[in-house]
Amino acid sequence: MTPPLLVLAWGNPSRGDDALGPLCLAALREQLPDGLQDQVEFLEDYQLQIEHALDLVGRARVLFIDASLNCPAPFERSALRASQDASLTTHALSPQALLQVYQDVQGTAPPPCTLLAIRGEQFELGAPPSPAALAHLKSALAWASQWLLNAH
Repeated sequence: MTPPLLVLAWGNPSRGDDALGPLCLAALREQLPDGLQDQVEFLEDYQLQIEHALDLVGRARVLFIDASLNCPAPFERSALRASQDASLTTHALSPQALLQVYQDVQGTAPPPCTLLAIRGEQFELGAPPSPAALAHLKSALAWASQWLLNAH
């Protein structure tokens, strides 16, 4: 049985604040109440791929989590809509393009999807997450925890 909720985070833990998505996912998984264990699936990757469209099948809701240089601190959440963009032909697929792939392949609208973008400051290879980013993560984690509790 496919769990109704999916948390899909991406980022490179070796690139400073790019680790925010995977760090948030790990913390959510660790603190997930026992009553929700069979309701949530957690997936982590370095970047979104076309194949992730299949991970959306059968879901009631999806939470995408990523680090961002462009969002306001500490984080920003937004509803996602399917949309074709230039990322479809690159190595880094946007969430909107992934939803478009889902829609094209499945012939139906994707499940409700939310993007949680966590403000990052430093993305250098080999750097640890910055203190500011870790503070942003704490705020984002509180919001994401509430998203999970309200989703069932």
